[in-house]
Amino acid sequence: MKTYTTQGTCSRAIEYEVTDGVLTACRFIGGCPGNTVGVAKLAVGRKVEEVISLLKGIPCRNGTSCPDQLARALEAENASKAILS
Repeated sequence: MKTYTTQGTCSRAIEYEVTDGVLTACRFIGGCPGNTVGVAKLAVGRKVEEVISLLKGIPCRNGTSCPDQLARALEAENASKAILS
């Protein structure tokens, strides 16, 4: 599992795992459980690009949200893989 430290949200971090381009595990640390657990359950099993497309830019406060932070974590994951390729 990788850990992404969130910024500007109630959640403090997101633990996630990607296998073959698919989000296979996701757990928010902190935040509103009804929101974060729901987002995680809906996102797991989807292709990373689809999750980013669905969640990127969703606002809550401070110009971001827990779902947006998940999209940003996955974008960072994609960027680091592209650099290593």
